[in-house]
Amino acid sequence: MNPCRLLTVTIFALLPLTMPVAENNTALKDCPDSPNCVSSLAEDNRHSIEAFRITGEVDTTWQALINMLGREQRTKLVEQLENYLHVEVTSLIFRFVDDVEFLLLPHERLIHVRSASRTGYRDFGVNRKRIEKYREQLFAPTE
Repeated sequence: MNPCRLLTVTIFALLPLTMPVAENNTALKDCPDSPNCVSSLAEDNRHSIEAFRITGEVDTTWQALINMLGREQRTKLVEQLENYLHVEVTSLIFRFVDDVEFLLLPHERLIHVRSASRTGYRDFGVNRKRIEKYREQLFAPTE
């Protein structure tokens, strides 16, 4: 085998398959052109949604998010890293699957969010409503 090719293959074999944080501190996928996605990293109004701003302890909030998602119906944890979560949410009737991602930036006290439908063109606001529901549940004042 060519030594240069062997070196290239070896380097790629050592790279992680999933990079939780890219160079620019983002690991969330971009939204497609269709209106069935929201992301706190999107720059256009149609897809943009505010990131979760952490007001309490970062670790406690992150764990509360994980616990909350674990209690959600039809929600399956796909990937959990130290600063990244990916869940699949399946709709009740048609069994459509949506991908929801969370990226924790502890030093900025932010959790970036993305929610996107895998199929179809429109989502009738479902993804935006889901993220706002999570925000409300996670940051609701306790009595």
